[in-house]
Amino acid sequence: MSSAAERFDVIVIGSGIAGLSLALDLADRCRVAVLTKAAIDEGSTRYAQGGLAAVLAPSDSFEAHVEDTLVAGAGLCRRAVVESVVRQGPAAVAQLLERGVQLDRDEDGGLKLTREGGHGARRIVHYADATGVSIEAALVARIRERSGAIEVREHTIAVDLITRARTARGRGVGLPGSRDDRVLGVYALDIARNEVSALAAPVVVLATGGSGRCYQFTSNPDVATGDGVAMAYRAGARVANMEFFQFHPTALFHPRRKHLLISEALRGEGGILRNAAGERFMPAAHPLAELAPRDIVARAIDRELKTRGDASVFLDMTHLPPDFLVERFPTIFNACKEVDIDLRSQPIPVVPAAHYQCGGVLVDSEGRTQIRGLLAIGEVSCTGIHGANRLASNSLLEAAVYARRAAAIALELLADTGPADVPLPGGWDAGVASPPDEKVLFNQAWDEVRRLMWNYVGIVRSNRRLERAKRRLELLYGEVREEYWRFLIDADLIELRNLVTVSRLVVASALARQESRGLHYSLDYPEADDENWLRDTVLRRPLAD
Repeated sequence: MSSAAERFDVIVIGSGIAGLSLALDLADRCRVAVLTKAAIDEGSTRYAQGGLAAVLAPSDSFEAHVEDTLVAGAGLCRRAVVESVVRQGPAAVAQLLERGVQLDRDEDGGLKLTREGGHGARRIVHYADATGVSIEAALVARIRERSGAIEVREHTIAVDLITRARTARGRGVGLPGSRDDRVLGVYALDIARNEVSALAAPVVVLATGGSGRCYQFTSNPDVATGDGVAMAYRAGARVANMEFFQFHPTALFHPRRKHLLISEALRGEGGILRNAAGERFMPAAHPLAELAPRDIVARAIDRELKTRGDASVFLDMTHLPPDFLVERFPTIFNACKEVDIDLRSQPIPVVPAAHYQCGGVLVDSEGRTQIRGLLAIGEVSCTGIHGANRLASNSLLEAAVYARRAAAIALELLADTGPADVPLPGGWDAGVASPPDEKVLFNQAWDEVRRLMWNYVGIVRSNRRLERAKRRLELLYGEVREEYWRFLIDADLIELRNLVTVSRLVVASALARQESRGLHYSLDYPEADDENWLRDTVLRRPLAD
């Protein structure tokens, strides 16, 4: 047990666009700690190729962007949230530019705009096909400049939230997540030293991103293991719509470069999907053909692969000007060239891959969870903007807008916070835990979770597949829980615990929704049921484990 806990005003867990933007907003007014389990620039933001959706063209309108978002969301978007976020899009872009983010411009100096699937107009600002790299680099540079106010702790993974109910359990203060509960801080593991310490703060912000690593094939980086959702759920916060997992239709299919995302912007610029016989198949699947919403494109590809028995389909760009392809998509062009694919003259082999978690920790219009002082922003949260299916490039928009909103709420909470009436523990009690003896057991469990999620809880589902996944995950959960308290924890074990927890939430949500809507497609309930299911799927655990 260590000495008294270190104290901050705000602890931000995660270092993507959401977490870093919020930290910068707060830097002049309070002491902020940013915890990130890898290097500060390693996360989903840097891999965002397409861009950020915002109404900037005179020919576009807020109403059109709102309508496109609602159509993609298949009836589950919160209109008021969508409208407010869309209207703040131009201001979000302006703030990113002020912080040094580079975006492509036209000959007159205006921002270049592209179009992606589901959008009725060109409204995506971008930096070639490496928009996320540009955003992350600029925000990290600004964070480094504010090192006196913002303390960054790289290679530090959050273990669990410390709440009033958890700390004072048995003293009549209420259940985790109840109205009288509040966050007090977080247990965090220094990965290099393998030591857990308690960090105290009256405001904790989850900006941990998504959980794509639950699936065998994903465009997500290794850090996307659902940590924020799992921690919030264990603390008693509500989690919603986890059944709506977006599979990006086009990831590179090649043994030497697995799961490279092939941006939707390629289809936005005229790319054509063909099967192995060279036949175009999207016009028969949707009036917008290759520009249909992602769930429809992913299902069409899945159907084509299963019907024909092919390993991949192909994205054909060869009819477009060669110089344009090199200039517009340099990252993808060079990555394909590394595996001997020249997109100027060869179609790109592609398959769907788990890409974006549309559900998450349920928050209000300003990022607040049900636990006082606990906020969630970015992909980890469920704000209501995405509904049953995220419209392309709305994610960076949502993260930027909610970072500003949550920063304002954090300051309000700090102004209202009184002295804690429950002592914060000074450290982590390892009990009688010992070092892991066989790491192969953890590796096997990790691989099993990802394979069963891909096979049973993928693009197309059935009750039979979901029940199989549920049974196997329950067994794995019991094993992981036993191992978690038996051995000294490390980063791998923390991630495995979170991975299994989030996978169980996805399966539970999918079993609960007895219809097909957006990203959730069930063979047993192939039609949408507005009478019974035009609502969120909300899960909450009454006790932490």
